[in-house]
Amino acid sequence: MRFLVLTSLLCILLLCLSVFSAEGRRHPRHHAKPGKGKPCCPRIPGPDLMTQKAQANFAPHFFDNGAGSTNGNMALFSLPEDTPVGSHVYTLNGTDPEGDPVSYHISFNPSARSVFSVDPNLGNITLIEELDREREDEIEVIISISDGLNLVAEKVTILVTDANDEAPRFIQEPYVVQVPEDTPSGTSIARVRAVDRDTGSAGSVTYFLKNPHSSKFSVDHHSGVLRLQAGATLDYEKARAHFVTVVAKDGGGKLRGADVVLSATTMVTVNVEDVQDMAPVFVGTPYYGYVYEDTLPGSEVLTVVAMDGDRGKPNRVLYSLVNGDLNETPCEAWHNSTAPPCGLVQNFRAHLSVTGSDGAFEINETSGAISVMQSPSQLRREVYELHVQVTEVSSAGTPAAQAMVPVTIRIVDLNNHPPTFYGESGPQNRFELSMYEHPPQGEILRGLKITVNDSDQGANAKFNLRLVGPGGIFRVVPQTVLNEAQVTIIVENSAAIDFEKSKVLTFKLLAIEVNTPEKFSSTADVVIQLLDTNDNVPKFTSHYYVARIPENAPGGSNVLAVTAMDPDTGPWGEVKYSIYGSGADLFLIHPSSGIIYTQPWASLDAEATARYNFYVKAEDMEGRYSLAEVFITLLDVNDHYPQFEESVQEKTMVLGTPVKIEATDQDAEEPNNLVDYSITHAEPANVFDINAHTGEIWLKNSIRSLDALHNITPNGDLTWSLEVQAKDHGSPSFSTTALLKIDIVDTEMLSRSPMAAFLMQTKDNPMKAVGVLAGIMAVIVAMTVLISTATFWRNKKSNKVQPVRRVLRKRPSPAPRSIRIQWLKFRRTKATDKFVLKEAPPNENCNNNSRGSTPPPQAPAPPPPPSAAPSVGQAPWTVPTVSGSLAPQQPQQPSPKPRAVAKRKAVGSPVQSALVSELRQKFEKKNVQSKAYF
Repeated sequence: MRFLVLTSLLCILLLCLSVFSAEGRRHPRHHAKPGKGKPCCPRIPGPDLMTQKAQANFAPHFFDNGAGSTNGNMALFSLPEDTPVGSHVYTLNGTDPEGDPVSYHISFNPSARSVFSVDPNLGNITLIEELDREREDEIEVIISISDGLNLVAEKVTILVTDANDEAPRFIQEPYVVQVPEDTPSGTSIARVRAVDRDTGSAGSVTYFLKNPHSSKFSVDHHSGVLRLQAGATLDYEKARAHFVTVVAKDGGGKLRGADVVLSATTMVTVNVEDVQDMAPVFVGTPYYGYVYEDTLPGSEVLTVVAMDGDRGKPNRVLYSLVNGDLNETPCEAWHNSTAPPCGLVQNFRAHLSVTGSDGAFEINETSGAISVMQSPSQLRREVYELHVQVTEVSSAGTPAAQAMVPVTIRIVDLNNHPPTFYGESGPQNRFELSMYEHPPQGEILRGLKITVNDSDQGANAKFNLRLVGPGGIFRVVPQTVLNEAQVTIIVENSAAIDFEKSKVLTFKLLAIEVNTPEKFSSTADVVIQLLDTNDNVPKFTSHYYVARIPENAPGGSNVLAVTAMDPDTGPWGEVKYSIYGSGADLFLIHPSSGIIYTQPWASLDAEATARYNFYVKAEDMEGRYSLAEVFITLLDVNDHYPQFEESVQEKTMVLGTPVKIEATDQDAEEPNNLVDYSITHAEPANVFDINAHTGEIWLKNSIRSLDALHNITPNGDLTWSLEVQAKDHGSPSFSTTALLKIDIVDTEMLSRSPMAAFLMQTKDNPMKAVGVLAGIMAVIVAMTVLISTATFWRNKKSNKVQPVRRVLRKRPSPAPRSIRIQWLKFRRTKATDKFVLKEAPPNENCNNNSRGSTPPPQAPAPPPPPSAAPSVGQAPWTVPTVSGSLAPQQPQQPSPKPRAVAKRKAVGSPVQSALVSELRQKFEKKNVQSKAYF
């Protein structure tokens, strides 16, 4: 029985589920919540009902894991506002009854921002926007789960919890308060307020002072009320403003996992208002006054000055003598905008009026001036001690604070005359003088007639004199005076008295008493007008001037301008310019403007002279001058054609060796003087190449023998005529052509003989052959001269080489004969020519250079020197005799005892001239001493 009942209940339940599934398939987006579906019919299933049961599909659903869970359906989920963007904050979790895969979705209201994203497969929810609880503390989202056929959506609310991300912020700034200086301590003077939008402890604010120990103020930690600390007082006279820094801090809280406390600061300006709490203050104490014997009654002796100690709103002050009489100022004098009523003033006067100075002095109640009211001769005491009282008058006209100061007045009847300066016409306090600058040191300024006098007697008449002004220029004599003296001013520093530095020198002549308590003094102005002299030299603005000018500049062209300054005035300051020097011939200078220009006829040529250097002179009217050096460079212009040595040239080319042509361009600078070479015409054209830069010409590489040249030579004579061109690099460019004839030989022709080879090589340049031969001859001659000279001097010093003396009787004539040796001029001969010394008969008027004279017998040859070996190819020297002459030795006829000397043919050789002159002097000197003929 029980089994049948259970079976029936199971069938009814399956039938109801099938019907619910069929309804769900027909309406997949609308599902009834549990308890709201259609009631099941407890019928026994037939065949149709079994088909519906087979097709039923149940909707998926979320798991509800409750509060605090991080997966499920986000029920009662909350999220801190400081969660970083991109964080995984939750995982949607659900299931499908049939076990089908599910997907997750999340959406927001159209008016709300999307702050989350979801992974449809895993259900991971990620934060994509920053959270701010203060702006949005709840987020409504719609989450859904789907199995592909059924979609279940739920609306959930997410709470945003607070984090300590807001700092306190002061409101009602700025804080400026006015506080009277007599405010009692502990009084509240201001209140500051700060708000923090965070919640809980993070939103609670407490207040502190930044520097509580150095401040006169305190702040309530909770209310922010600023008070004057206990025992502290304000004083306007010491500090008129105080600046208090208040710090507001929150209670602290979590921010991104850390405990933080945020704060803010503000400045409270406390302006102190002045109140009447200070007594008047006297200025310039102590006070001393003097009444001299010539002081007139009613004269002012001194003035006392007092002011209200309260500077912010000072009261008016009145002066009175406690032991003297008040000046009876009329009551109407008080009638002004700030004066009290007349009755109050009269009562006030009665309050201040006292006696005790015998009516000798009185004080002006408004100005504080103390005056003597009696003649000094009527005063009975030498010293008066007065007491001056100052009283403040309030705005209501009532007396307020008072102060008192002693005043000492001395009656003096002796030293009543200060030093006084006198000129020629009486007392004078200004003296003027005109003088030239730079007077001699120690000079007396005689144009100043100054006398100083003190009419007092004794120590009261002693005073010092001093010059006050630029120091070290003048000194005054005497420096100490008793009664009277003539003042003398003497020049101390002449260089400082300079008209160019200062046209007027002003000094004060000060006379001050020495031993008197009053220290009476007086001054006189000394004004010295300086007159200019010519004491300055014109100076150029530069020591060097550099200019450049094209060489084709026409005559009269300006080159540069020089400037010299002379600080002197008038004619002495006028500068005249001139130029001089070896390079100044082509230039002129304007005498007054200093402009340097070329001579009208000047033709500049950079090739002849590229640089000019001369001096320019600046001179004043008295001849004082200075110099500067001028450097002028000519800028080259392409004005020369390249030039060949000859317009038609002949060259011999050895096969395989180039020949060279050369053209010169007389321009001074590159690129105007750079030359390029080219062959402009040749027949045939493909035989020669030329180096454009060096001018070397050579056969093309394809031509290697004379046989190849025979075939292409026009006449078969191995001779070519080329037209070559030399062209410079200037702008515009110039060019020149020349005809070049080239004979071509090979090395076999040159190997026939050395002389033939040399002549063949120098065929194109005969001067080269001449130069080589001349060089060989010069070397041979020089060696001969040197060896001969050395041999002569060696023999002379050792006395081993002596000529054979012939003792002759002296002539009857007492007059000694003069000995002359005249040297023959050398003729151009071959390098092998030798010269010998021959004796000539004694004849005073004979010409020693005559070749027709008969030579005397030769002296025997001396023995050879012991240390000198004879040179090969050189004839030995013979000792010259008196009146001997040099004659060339004839070849093929040698003398039995020849003594030859070889002499180099070198015109203007300084070595040859010096040797010959020295030998000549030695011979003449020795012959004169011996006074005999050899």
